[in-house]
Amino acid sequence: MAHLLLHGTLDAVIFEANNLSYGSNLGTEMIVGTVVEGIELGYGSGKGMPRLYATIDLGRARVGRTRVIDDSPKNPHWNEKFHIYCAHFAKEVVFSVKVAQPVSAMLVGRAYLPVRDIIAGKEVERWLDVLDADRKPLRHGPKIHVRVRFSDVAGDGRGWGGGVGDARYPGVPYTFFKQRPGCRVTLYQDAHTPDAFAPRIPLAGGRFYEHGRCWEDVFDAISDARHLVYITGWSVYTEITLVRDGARPRPGGDATLGELLKRKAREGVRVLVLIWDDQTSRQELVPFGVTWSFAGTHDAETYAYFKGTGVHCVPVARDRNAGSSIVSGTTTYVAMTHHQKTVIVDHDNGGSARRHIVSFVGGIDLCDGRYDTQSHSLFRTLDAAHSKDFYQGNIEGASIDKGGPREPWHDIHSKLEGPAAWDVLHNFEQRWRKQGRKDLLVDLRGMEDLVVPETQAVPADNREAWNVQVFRSIDGSACSGFPKTPEEAAKSGLVSGKDNVVDRSIQDAYIHAIRRAKHFIYIENQYFLGSSFAWKPDGIKPEDIEASHLIPRELSLKIVSKIEAGERFAVYIVMPMWPEGVPAKETIQAILDWQRRTVEMMYYDISIALEAKRIDADPKDYLTFFCLGNRERKMDGEYEPKHHPHPGSDYDRAQKARRSMIYVHAKMMIVDDEYIIVGSANINQRSMDGARDSEIAMGAYQPTHLNTEDQLARGQIHGFRMSLWYEHLGMLHDDFLNPGSLKCIQMVNTMAKKNWELYTSDDFDGDLPGHLLSYPIAVSSDGTVTELPGMKFFPDTQAPVLGTYSNSLTAPAIATT
Repeated sequence: MAHLLLHGTLDAVIFEANNLSYGSNLGTEMIVGTVVEGIELGYGSGKGMPRLYATIDLGRARVGRTRVIDDSPKNPHWNEKFHIYCAHFAKEVVFSVKVAQPVSAMLVGRAYLPVRDIIAGKEVERWLDVLDADRKPLRHGPKIHVRVRFSDVAGDGRGWGGGVGDARYPGVPYTFFKQRPGCRVTLYQDAHTPDAFAPRIPLAGGRFYEHGRCWEDVFDAISDARHLVYITGWSVYTEITLVRDGARPRPGGDATLGELLKRKAREGVRVLVLIWDDQTSRQELVPFGVTWSFAGTHDAETYAYFKGTGVHCVPVARDRNAGSSIVSGTTTYVAMTHHQKTVIVDHDNGGSARRHIVSFVGGIDLCDGRYDTQSHSLFRTLDAAHSKDFYQGNIEGASIDKGGPREPWHDIHSKLEGPAAWDVLHNFEQRWRKQGRKDLLVDLRGMEDLVVPETQAVPADNREAWNVQVFRSIDGSACSGFPKTPEEAAKSGLVSGKDNVVDRSIQDAYIHAIRRAKHFIYIENQYFLGSSFAWKPDGIKPEDIEASHLIPRELSLKIVSKIEAGERFAVYIVMPMWPEGVPAKETIQAILDWQRRTVEMMYYDISIALEAKRIDADPKDYLTFFCLGNRERKMDGEYEPKHHPHPGSDYDRAQKARRSMIYVHAKMMIVDDEYIIVGSANINQRSMDGARDSEIAMGAYQPTHLNTEDQLARGQIHGFRMSLWYEHLGMLHDDFLNPGSLKCIQMVNTMAKKNWELYTSDDFDGDLPGHLLSYPIAVSSDGTVTELPGMKFFPDTQAPVLGTYSNSLTAPAIATT
């Protein structure tokens, strides 16, 4: 039976199973009646009954699972609906029935629905035979009742390649938060933008793009708050200062973040802070000066700093019960994080007596090392903006006393006003009610005379209005207020996970936006790996990796569809040279290996499409990867360190070469200059899964600045992308106005290649003309990814560019994907 491509959506219902038996496939009846009973009693079931759930697989990917039920061992009724985005080659849709256990799961049996029966879009409802692992009939002839309908992506009208369309676009369906009109959005590149960074970028209506200044705006917003300041963070560090630009002083701007928040609490403002509790830190050791933690988040220090003050700070770990077994639950508890980065305040409403809610959402944590500007200096700010904030996470032993390079930091954030800002507030309230320990939330329902309710920030027909939708990756272990029944959960786009309900709408938002794209996609992200079901089985079993989110495969299939249609399309992806950390370490090398497998899968898809159309083209004309880096010549009067790195070390080599990668921490995608996603979610399974790291993002567009027959999108999103390209390339060019064109992508590739040559040159002694570097890989005509000639290792290191496979106890795939 041939494997067929299911690219679209699969609407499925698992109703029930009957006549289940546990003898022939599990060993004996006694296994379930006695052994499983003992395990379940020890794990908390207390009923001694097998705990049953069902799963849905496409090819090598798990795409759905029901909740666990334990009240009907022979005839379980799940009645669960699934709306599944799919991009898989498969010959069958596989339904498995399993017994949940603390360590793993016991297979009862599997049922098979041929893909050929659903590929044409016909709804199929059947009782399928449940067979054993060898596809042989089970005793008593058990069956499972299912209904399935497949909708091909190409039949989705404007949903496939139609762009946003117009103001009637309803947003991403099947989500907890719906699209909100009448919002105001401010986009930020990096923590600060100095006055000197001022490219003139024309927008529609004779306007020019104006830059936001993230940390200045956060400082102003917190300073202005009268009723509430709510913060979520992977890391919140009390010792940083938000205002550091001497040309743009603020009253009280020299205060640390901790001092600022304590001052607001003393003024009567309710200040609530949720931070991730890194399990390697120890709060009881902070008084003795022991502040180390594996992730360096300062969580124990921050909690100790605010303890006994008016600031209510709660460190929160991921819930160990969120995993599908004791093993995965423990890994979730130790390795997974709360990764949302939000600030929510009440703010001045243009002179009105009533305040309004403002929310900040994005990738920038309020912690050390994040403050940077578009120059991304390595050495020149060590006696100024970074004199008390030296940060270098990629070089062992780095310190201000030994000198630079510091780790430059590129990031993206946003500010929301209007109804969507309230959705971010509701996310905080849901988390606090679940995790905050005390009921300290400000009840805004009785404060209509003081705070404007959820009304539009600007009229929906205003030319600068935005439609905004909030998305999340989160589960019921971290969030209250989720529906209790599968039926209610399905209406909100939530899915089941073990004994949990999961929101993975960030992944859905990316998929939805990619499918609607017409001309180009521009991505900046800290990680880029996934769609492991489509990886080559090169020393691995792809089905065991479980990095199954669809984003990389959706991108490659979008390009393939354009090649088949004879149309241009371009995808630009900017990521770090390597994930943060010492690059030769096992975990970093493992992530780089997953990344290489992902990239190679995408280029293989493209190469097959080019070959089928007999097109002789460079795959990088359609899909191209970049990283960022900087080199600085030494200037008179520059900071001189007291000490120096050990001779011959990576630190010594980088310091002498006066170079460093710029760490890309952004989590952003722009589609056709008309739609943007900004948030905390990386493009990896941890961020997209919903039951691993908790995340938040926003997707937005301006209804009057869309691509139509009469106009090109020339609103704030276009201006923001052009400003980012100016930051990375050091110039503007008319070809940048059409990123989907062959001329544009070849020009950008040429500039990035030249920058890479200068970055790696032993003879270059100057400032790089641009920061955008070609990612150091070669791509053959058949899609194979290899290292560049003479570039096995990253500059100044002995770390392989392509990574090294590892799925060990110290670097398990669940943590590195």
